This record gives sequence, C-alpha cells and structure tokens, in this order.
Amino acid sequence: MAVRIRLTRLGRKKKPFYRIVVADSEASRDGKFLDILGTYDPLQDPAGITINSEKLQDWLGKGALPTTTVKSLIKKAAVVG
Repeated sequence: MAVRIRLTRLGRKKKPFYRIVVADSEASRDGKFLDILGTYDPLQDPAGITINSEKLQDWLGKGALPTTTVKSLIKKAAVVG
C-alpha cells in the first residue's frame, strides 16, 4: 500500500476548496483517507494554505510521498525547508 499526501476537493461548483490529506494511492480522489493535514483555499488573495507541520513531519517520516502540487504548497507555506 503506497501512501500519498494529496488534495481532496470540497466546495461547490466554481468555488473549489481543498483538504490536504494522507490517502492510499489507489483510493479515489474524494474517497477514503487516513488523516487530514490541512487545507488549501485558492480563492483567497493570496491563496490560503494551512498545514499542521507536526502531522506532516510524522507522515513524511513514515514514508508518505506528496504529490507535485502538494509539494509546491508545502514550499509556499514554508513548513518544510
């Protein structure tokens, strides 16, 4: 079971809001997940990114791999150097 850190979509049509979650790589985009790490709101100016750094470090230590989008969000939020 490969574990990924990725986005799951919430919100209404044309008003996206995302959760940053830890999920099995084979689970559907909005399906089951293991843990919620934070949120991403692209409609705010600047985009609102909140990430729980303790949970993030814990999951990265366990071998979870972030997607490229989540990796860029982590850099923007300046959680991990």
